[in-house]
Amino acid sequence: MEERKKISMAVIRRLPRYYRYLSDLVDNDISRISSKELASKMGITASQIRQDLNCFGGFGQQGYGYHVDTLFSEIGKILGTQNNFKIVIIGAGRLGRALAHYPNFIKRGYEVTGIFDVSNTIIGSIINGIEVMNIDYLKSFTKLNKVDIAVLTVPSSSIRDVALLACEAGIRGIWNFSPKELDLPDDIVVENVHLSDSLMVLGYSLTQKND
Repeated sequence: MEERKKISMAVIRRLPRYYRYLSDLVDNDISRISSKELASKMGITASQIRQDLNCFGGFGQQGYGYHVDTLFSEIGKILGTQNNFKIVIIGAGRLGRALAHYPNFIKRGYEVTGIFDVSNTIIGSIINGIEVMNIDYLKSFTKLNKVDIAVLTVPSSSIRDVALLACEAGIRGIWNFSPKELDLPDDIVVENVHLSDSLMVLGYSLTQKND
């Protein structure tokens, strides 16, 4: 069996941005776009777009450009939007509640199926139509519902224990919103999200402009 081509994470991390721009084009009934036009909208070079898409076969036609619907669909497949990934949110504080109400999960192929917490004052409450459960039920819930991804919005002090509990429950994807990065077994896919990092990059850019 031919070994799957290794794609750099830099390319992978640009794909959701392509997908987002193409979604807007689809919504506006634009059927065709060139790499130059797409590059102008996204603020990158046409060469970069062609190089990125060529990693997956190209999808374009010389002199014509890209069929927007086709490219949007193909990038969606690459990103797994057709897989209907099931999500649980662990930590029903302010951030967890905000994510539970995020409307684009379903649109992007993700379904929040459960919310868990350890606080008796939160357990039993309803968030976006879902009852918050005690984290003690995570394993049994995952077994019944085949959960793919755990969204962790818990304090740094408990993040590793909660992540390991999710792994023991059979969950293989972790979306970590704690400031503490996770180092888990190789068969677990972890995406660490640091909101403050993005904010500080913005602060840097503002500082440079002010200077």
